[in-house]
Order: sequence, then C-alpha cells, then structure tokens
Amino acid sequence: MEDELKNLVKNMPIFPGVYRMLNAKKEIIYIGKAKNLKKRVSSYFTKKQDSPRTKIMVGNINNIEFTITNTEAEALILENNLIKKFMPRYNVIFRDDKSYPYLAITSDKFPRIKFHRGLKKKGTQYFGPFPNSNAARESIQLLQKVFMLRTCQNSIFNNRTRPCLEHQIKRCTAPCVDLISESDYTNDTNQAALFLNGKDNEVIKNLSNKMNEYSENHNYERAAIFRDRIQSLRQIRLKQFVSDFSEDDADIIALSISPSYICANVVMIRSGRHLGDKSFFPNNYEKSLSVNVIETFMTQYYDTNIPPPVIVIENNINKELIQKFFQFKEYRPVKIISRIVGDKKNWLSMAKKNADIAVQQKNTLQSNHVNRLKELNKLLPFSGNIKRIECFDISHTMGENTVGSCVVYDKFAMQNKDYRRYNIKNITPGDDYAAMREVLSRRYKRIKNEDAIRPDLILIDGGKGQFSIAEEVIKEIGMENIFLVGVSKGVDRKVGKEKLIMANNKILSNIDETNLGFHLIQQVRDEAHRFAISGHRARRAKTRLSSSIEDVEGIGSKKRKSLLAYFGGIEGVKNATVEELITVEGINNQLAEKIYNYFN
Repeated sequence: MEDELKNLVKNMPIFPGVYRMLNAKKEIIYIGKAKNLKKRVSSYFTKKQDSPRTKIMVGNINNIEFTITNTEAEALILENNLIKKFMPRYNVIFRDDKSYPYLAITSDKFPRIKFHRGLKKKGTQYFGPFPNSNAARESIQLLQKVFMLRTCQNSIFNNRTRPCLEHQIKRCTAPCVDLISESDYTNDTNQAALFLNGKDNEVIKNLSNKMNEYSENHNYERAAIFRDRIQSLRQIRLKQFVSDFSEDDADIIALSISPSYICANVVMIRSGRHLGDKSFFPNNYEKSLSVNVIETFMTQYYDTNIPPPVIVIENNINKELIQKFFQFKEYRPVKIISRIVGDKKNWLSMAKKNADIAVQQKNTLQSNHVNRLKELNKLLPFSGNIKRIECFDISHTMGENTVGSCVVYDKFAMQNKDYRRYNIKNITPGDDYAAMREVLSRRYKRIKNEDAIRPDLILIDGGKGQFSIAEEVIKEIGMENIFLVGVSKGVDRKVGKEKLIMANNKILSNIDETNLGFHLIQQVRDEAHRFAISGHRARRAKTRLSSSIEDVEGIGSKKRKSLLAYFGGIEGVKNATVEELITVEGINNQLAEKIYNYFN
C-alpha cells in the first residue's frame, strides 16, 4: 500500500487544487488545498513529521483523491466547501451551530421591527449581524425609545381595538388604531433604517428640521417629541461611538493559544458602534499542526458572514489569497490591516484579552471535568477508564405521548449534537419498562450495526426494574462490555440521596454528597430528564393543538396552519369572531360559523 501511495503522489499534477485523504473505509479524514498539488502532498511522505497527530493521519491514509482548479483561490473556496460537507476528523474546523442575530424591518404597510435569525426574506430590511441576542434586543429597545416603531406580531396588530401598554409607556405610536398617519410612520421607519446604517448626522438633521417645522406652526407638543428624540440619539452616540472607526464597519480578530485550546475572538464594530464580541473554538486543533489558523478561520467565518469594509488582524496572512476568496464570493472590497497603529492597537488588545479569558475559562472548566471523571472512575467499580457517558430517561403523562431521551457526555462536556429523542408508540400506555426496552434496542442495535462510537458508561434514570430491562437489552445485543448503572431516587426521592444500582445486585447508597463523580452522574441524569420532558411537552402540545382545531368538520392540516399563522396561535382562533375568521384564506362563511360555534 505504501508503494501504491508513493506512485500516486509521484504522478500527481503540479497544478493548484484540492486533495482528499481517505482511510481504508473510504472515509475522508483530511482535506487540504495546494498551489502545487504534487509538491504539497509529497511533503507528507518525504518530510519527517514532528506532529504525532500528523503521523497518525499519514499512517491511516489508504488513498488520495484530488481536484484540479485554475487558481489557489479557487482551491481555497473548494476546500472550504468540502470541509463543511464532510467534516474530516483531522481538519481544523471552526463551527458555530447558531446563526447570527439580525434586526429586521418588515415590508408591511406599518413596518414592524423585530429580532431575526435564519433565512432572509425578500422585501425585508436586515441590519447586523450582532454578536449575540442581547446586543440585538438592546438595539430594538433603543429604536422603540427613539422612533417608537411597533414590535408586535401581525396577528396581534390586526386585531387591536385600543392602544396597548407599549403606547402608554411611549414605546409605540399605536399605528394599529390609527393614532399616527401612514406617511408619518413611514418617515419614522426610514429614520430608524438610516440610524441603523450609521447615518446618525443625517437622522439628527432630519429630526431637527421636523422639530423646527412643528415649532414654527406652533405645534409645540409635537415639536417636543422630536426634541426628546434628538437628545436621546445624542446620548446614545456619546455612549456607543467609536472614534477610530467613525465611518466604517469593522471586525477585529485576535487569537489566544494554549496547549489544550485555541480561541479566535471577533470584536464587531458596526456604524461606529461597538456591538460586542464572540469567541470561537475550533475542533481538531493541535498546536503542532502546520496550519495558518487565522486564514482558516477567516475563510470559514466569512463563507457565511459578509465581511465589513475593514478587518483588523494581529498576524500576517496571505492577504492576496484572502482577497481573491472575497472576490469569488462577490463581496465588496475589504481592507485587511495587520500593521496596527493608533487606537486600533487598543481594540486589538481588547480582542486579545477576550480570547485569553475565554481560553482560561475553557482550561478551568476542563480541569474541573477532569477531576470529576477521575472521581467517577474511583466511585464506580469499573476496570476501564470512563470517558463517554450516555443516559436515558422516559417521560409521559398518564401513558400518553411517551418520549424517551438519550443525552451524551463526552470530551468533558455535554454533546448536544449527539442527543436523541425517541417517540414510543407500540406499547401499553404507561409501561415504562417496555418504553425503556424499545429506546435501548433502537439505540444500540444501530450503534452496533454501524460500528458507531460506543459509550463507556450507560446511566438509566430509574430503579431495579428499568436497570434489569437495560441489562437484558445490552446482553441480547451483545455489548456486555459497556458498564451499566441505574440511578434511583429511592423512596424519599430526595436530591443527593440517590442510589446507584449495578450488576450482581450491587448497590451504592449513602454516597458523599460532595463527591465530584457523583455530581457528574447527577448532572447527566438531570439533563436526560430535562430533554425527555421538553420532548414530551412538545409532542403533547402538538397533539392537543391538532385535535382541537381539526375536530371541526372541514378543517384539515392546511387550513389549520393558515388559521394558526393568521391568528398567532390557538387562543387567537378561539377568540376570533365569524367576521375575522372569514378573512383567512380558504375559510368561507359556513366554515367560519362552524369554527366559532365549536369554541363558543
């Protein structure tokens, strides 16, 4: 196999492109880009590898595939797309499962300002991104205070008969009951959009003109409103204005590296205002890997986030390559600054401190979890070393809508992406033993068949009955080498007085409540309980929601969705009049009367 790989590398082209390393199972374990494919790939086999991680990776290579591109920049784009698609185990990957929050101004007759995540709709204006939801929501409160735009949903707005509390506390001009004209409200909306785009001076000038206009017409009450808005805006500018970026949006990016973690911190400045920062930790990072982390971060981060006109970084990078990457993405021109002078040094220093603190917190947290796992291994009579834990719980209400949960603890943290819920149907209602049997069978038959990652420890939230069922299932599947523990609250069901049930009728009771290993078991068990209950409640709510409307003759799933969307939920449908129900698409007068009579 080694000779075959050397021949493959020997015959590789000298063009730019992307190479993919595959193992014996034909899984992609590493993806890289190169200006010269032959030269880059051959370096893995001709040079001495200092990194143990790289040595292991090279030892697992069974085949190499490659794709030729026109330029190195095209290779960078392709590499980034393939990494996102295949998530190879040896690539440095910056992942952030949550989308960034934005502010949105809708295209309604009386536009609404709202918090937004996810896909963008045509016609709606979006402002951001913001580093976190708090920054976005604070901006919404600010715009309510200054421009008094509505934030209520359309289903509420369309059915108001008198002003709400937001109007009483001077946070909304109450367009729902025509207390402001459409033209005046549109003007306020436009001013808010200007402000969000950083046109502060233009907004203040427009507000001043309005104030003077009303004052000259002796409408002093209206003039006072604009005077107060101007004062609020000036106070905001004093608090938030960043002089060094007075005209530009900017991101400041800094790194912090420790033996265990690396962190990239992004400080966001938009329209001259400091909005906050966000820290990113890559998967699969090892300090000895020869990768430019800043370049890797920038290509992955700005693949889905439009870059601002200015990016400040602390390290030298291949700016030409990154600029070509931005050109391929059809972004506007971006100025990348790595020679820092003036106040920008202070901003970079702040980003560096944020990254350092984030790494320190990660290291402290890891140290705590290491100690907890050590104590857990001492607490349980398990011959191996416990690293990965899976915990199961069952939730239902008097046997209805039974849901089983599986949560996973691994790599010193709860692994949310590995959580699973199981809807249980074909059992006698309320039979927790049968539910546990089904959940465990479905889980571990799949793991065994797919040769997936196995846990070292399985926790069962329950007493001897559930534990016995779990023992039977594990033996039937042929995975007896996994350690099994039942967590029973006992008769008193007091927290901290749990009993641990193990094989051969061994029971650990009266455990020291300060034991760190015991704390870890409680944490994982509580998370499984929470995850099961939330899944059960969602399933129960869905069942009740469906049946309550679809019991009406003539209402199917499509009309139910239309009704719920229009009225904002089941309560809105219940309280609607016949005249209001008719306005929903697909609901005629006869059907509207049926719905009204059903609920009233």
